[in-house]
Amino acid sequence: MFFGKKSGIKNDNRDKYERVRRLMWIKCESCGRLVFYKDYKDNLYICPRCNHAFMMNPKQRFNLLFDNNDWKRLELPTVSDDPLEFFDRVAYAERLEDARNDTGANDAVVSADGTIGGIPATVCVLNGFFMMGSMGRAAGDGIIASMEHAIETHQPFIMVTSSGGARMQENILSLMQMARTTVAVNKLHENKIPYIVLLTDPTFGGVTASFAMLGDIHIAESGARIGFAGRRVIEQNIREKLPSNFQTAEYLYEHGMVDMVVPRGDLHDKLADILAVLTKQPHEAKPISVTTPKYETSKKIRGIGENDAYDKVLLARHENRPHFLDYINGIVDKWTYLAGDRLYGEDAAMGSGIGYWRGIPSVIIGQEQGRTIETRQQHRFGMPNPDGYRKAQRMMKLAEKFGLPLISLFDTAGAFAGRDGEERGQSQAIASTISAGLSVKTPYVAVNVGQGGSGGAIAIGTGDRILMLENAIYSVIAPESCASILWKDNKFKAVAAAAMKLTARDMADMNVIDKIIVEPSGGAHTDWQTTMEMLASAVVEQLKELESVPADELPAKRAEKFLAMTRDVEIFQPSIEQSAEEHE
Repeated sequence: MFFGKKSGIKNDNRDKYERVRRLMWIKCESCGRLVFYKDYKDNLYICPRCNHAFMMNPKQRFNLLFDNNDWKRLELPTVSDDPLEFFDRVAYAERLEDARNDTGANDAVVSADGTIGGIPATVCVLNGFFMMGSMGRAAGDGIIASMEHAIETHQPFIMVTSSGGARMQENILSLMQMARTTVAVNKLHENKIPYIVLLTDPTFGGVTASFAMLGDIHIAESGARIGFAGRRVIEQNIREKLPSNFQTAEYLYEHGMVDMVVPRGDLHDKLADILAVLTKQPHEAKPISVTTPKYETSKKIRGIGENDAYDKVLLARHENRPHFLDYINGIVDKWTYLAGDRLYGEDAAMGSGIGYWRGIPSVIIGQEQGRTIETRQQHRFGMPNPDGYRKAQRMMKLAEKFGLPLISLFDTAGAFAGRDGEERGQSQAIASTISAGLSVKTPYVAVNVGQGGSGGAIAIGTGDRILMLENAIYSVIAPESCASILWKDNKFKAVAAAAMKLTARDMADMNVIDKIIVEPSGGAHTDWQTTMEMLASAVVEQLKELESVPADELPAKRAEKFLAMTRDVEIFQPSIEQSAEEHE
C-alpha cells in the first residue's frame, strides 16, 4: 500500500507516476512497518525488515531473471473482450479497462526472450497486478502462444506464476483454459523442451490445477503461498484451524510438490545452473578434492576376523564410509538437488538431482544414510519410503526426456519397513521403479557403493552397467536375519554371510555385476580421495562405452542382460550342517 498524495497523477503518465512513487514510503503488508521505496526496490522488492516478498510486475521479473536486464518482449495474440457481457457490481468491461490503465498491459500474461546464464530462453509471466493474475481467454492464448514460440525456437520455457486462479467473469471460457494450456504443456514435453515453473506469491486455483503443476522442475520462491482452494475456504469447509505453515512454499516442499524453495536473489543463478545441465552445455570436469574425516583408527571393528565374507559386511557398514551426498559433493559440479514425488512427500532417504559428473551432464539418484544421529534419523538410515522410489522414477523420466545419462549410487539395508510405507504402497513403488529402470531409454550406470539390501537396492540397480565397490555387499536379506531364520541363532551370522555369497567377488563370479571397483588398502573409509577418483573414472568409462548404443536399443539390451542372469550358475555352497560344524 502506497502512502502519499496521489491526486493529479494520471494513469497515462507513467513516468511522472514512477518519479513520485520513488519518493514515497510503502507499508509492508506482512509486518506493517513503513519502508522507503528505494530501499524496497534495491532489496528486490523484499521488505528489509521482515523479508516479506512483494509481488513483482513482468518488467521487474524479466530484469531479475534475464542476463544483464537484456530482454525482448513477445507480441501475444489478443481476443475480444467480455463475450458473456458479465456484470456484477461493476461491468467486466470496466474492470478490464481499469486493469489495463493500472498496469499498461493488455491482459495478465506478458512474455519475453533473453538469455539466462548465456542460454537463450523464453520467460512467461502471469502478472498478479492484472486482476489478480486470473486466467481468462487472453491469458490462455498468451501462455499457449508463448509455449509454441519456445517450441519453434527450441529454447527452454520458464513459467512465472502469480494468480488467484480462473477468471470468474469468463466462467466456462476461463475453465477451458485449464485444458488448453495443458495441451500446450504436453507439446513442450513431446518436443523435449525444458519446462520450469517458478511459483510465486500467490498461486492458486485453476492455475495450479493445470499448467503450473506440470513442469519438469518446480521452483517455489521463498515466501510464496501456493495451493488449490484458499485457506479460508478450506477452514470453513472442514471447520478446523489449519497449521500456520499450511500452503507455504516450505509446506509444499515437505509434501513433495516442489523441487526446491529458492530466495528471490538466488533465482537467476539457480536457473542458469539447471538450464546448463538440461541443455547439455559443455563444462570442464572439476578436480576431485576431498578430505577423509577423522575416525578412531586404533579401534578394532567389532566382529571382524570371523571370515572374509562377514568382514566385507562390516566394512560396507563402516560409519566412516562415504555415502551418496559425500560422493555428490566430491565428484559432481553444479549440483541441483531435486525433491519430491509430486504425489505425497519428499523422502530424504532417496537423494536425487542433476549436475556434471566429471564434466558429463547427468541425472543422479541414490540412498543417503546420514552420518550424525540427527542426519541418520532425517534420512531414515538410507531406507526409503514409497515417496523416495516414486521420486526416483520421476528422475528416470527426466533423464530420458533430455537424453541425460542416469547414474545411481545405491547403498541401503533395504526399503523402510513401516506402517506409512505399507499404507502408501511400498511394494508397488519398488516394483514400478524396477520396471521404470529397465525400460528407461538412456544410458544407465548403477553402482553398489555399500550395502545392497534386498528390493530396496535393486529398485535403483537395474542399469546397463552394474558396478560394485570392492567391500560392498549385495544380498536378499542381512546375514544376521538369515542366521536367525535358518540357523535359529544369530551367532551364525558370519557363516550365513559366507553361505549367501554376498561379496563383490561373488557377484562378479555369478555375472550379476560388470566390474569391481578396487578400494584403497583398508577400505573406502580410510581414503575418500582415492575412492572417489576410482569410482568417478569407472562410471565415466562405462558411460563412454554406452554412448555408441542408440538410446532406443538400450532397454532391449538391458532386458537381455537381466534375463541371462542366474542361468547355469554353479557355485559351491556348504550345507547348513557342515557350516554349523565349521563354526563350532
